[in-house]
Amino acid sequence: MDTFGDLLRRWRHHRRISQLDLAIAADVSARHVSLVETGRSNPSAAMVLRLAEHLDVPLRERNRLLLAAGFAPRYPERPLGGDALPAARDAVARVLKAHEPYPALVFDRRWNILMTNRAVEPFFATVHPDLLRPPVNLIRLGLDPRGFAPLVANLGDVRAIFRARILRQLAKAPDPELTALYEELLAPGDPTGASADADVVIPMIIRIGGREVRLFSTITTFGTPLDITLDEIAIESYYPVDAESAEYFTSPTAAAG
Repeated sequence: MDTFGDLLRRWRHHRRISQLDLAIAADVSARHVSLVETGRSNPSAAMVLRLAEHLDVPLRERNRLLLAAGFAPRYPERPLGGDALPAARDAVARVLKAHEPYPALVFDRRWNILMTNRAVEPFFATVHPDLLRPPVNLIRLGLDPRGFAPLVANLGDVRAIFRARILRQLAKAPDPELTALYEELLAPGDPTGASADADVVIPMIIRIGGREVRLFSTITTFGTPLDITLDEIAIESYYPVDAESAEYFTSPTAAAG
């Protein structure tokens, strides 16, 4: 089992921060950081959280640091669909509803879909039922020939965008499942580089209902969460690029799915 010092060192290296720089940022001595990393000094819970804050460690991993240092976890993880987060769930539901008639959905850190609005339903209608068994993963749904893949005209561009987004997630916090998801996105001949850096500029082009619908997306997250679930979820809202794409979502074709 990793010690607190092991985990702290790993996070410091991941952030490419020296012991001295971390000590200055956290207002402690570099010697104290060194002693904590080598296990010759035991940090207080407050010190664990202070160091984690300056290393920008996600809440889930802050709990792990606390446990390794001998303290109880500080941050709860409550399901969005349960009774413990009614205000947050209502806020998310309002955002989804307000975005109609355009599609929007909520997913967790590993891209598993938690909630959607009604505008997503016509797209799910084209998906094989086996792919809709929970947990439904947005990226795998988009890659599978029985899922959204046949609808996406520029699948290579979309893969590149998703790859870039997962790389940003991995830069924030390593995760073996996200790494596996990233590797699934690799395909010979796909675009790389500049196109993957422009989530809003590069549209997703979908062929549905006899039309070509062009969409870009924005991401909304909670600003100052103290719950792991809220720290990790994101709301992705899709917008039409042009008038023709916007018209699709108000047409009888879209309403009928």
